[in-house]
Amino acid sequence: MTLRSALLALLSSGPLTGYDLVKQFSSSVGHVWHAPDSQIYPELRRMHAEGLLSSRPVPWGTRGATKTEYALAPAGEAALIEWQNQPLTYVRDRDPARLRAAYFEWAPSGVAAAQLRAHIAHYDEQRLQTLYMIQALEQRTHPTLARRLALYSEEEREHIVRFKVFAYEGQLAHAEQEIAWAKRGLQILEDIENPGTSDPVNEPGT
Repeated sequence: MTLRSALLALLSSGPLTGYDLVKQFSSSVGHVWHAPDSQIYPELRRMHAEGLLSSRPVPWGTRGATKTEYALAPAGEAALIEWQNQPLTYVRDRDPARLRAAYFEWAPSGVAAAQLRAHIAHYDEQRLQTLYMIQALEQRTHPTLARRLALYSEEEREHIVRFKVFAYEGQLAHAEQEIAWAKRGLQILEDIENPGTSDPVNEPGT
């Protein structure tokens, strides 16, 4: 998935100004594809220049000013379908947490444990945010989802909600896995610092 695909997907539920799109991005698709505002606005302009989006000025404020509202053009709809038709490209991992953990023997006393606790705190926050998102999707109270569902029949709405929940369940499983991994690391540190206080870990070949 690219930023362009994420923007096309968000605009497929209806026209948005750049400002409104940025707000909806951060509260919806931004949970699975992060992008700063500084990347979104230039990409919108490029997509418009390439004919993927149409635009029109809309009133803004009370002094006759306008903002640009973007909408999905036919070429943008075709690009969305083409994106889904393409096989997913997987990239090799660059995991700073795993890399650092592999060399914890170089960490000063207490530093490795502090890093693992920070890892747990980070993913626990993500876990809670994801649970909230799943609840909002299942109850159909999320405003971005409600806007999209208004375009479809009830049967199609059910499918859309299930797809969205499925995606965020993957996020939830990842967060829970990261928490469990870091807790395991804390147990290893405890075993090393206090040998004999717990059962040894049975490793192959030992």
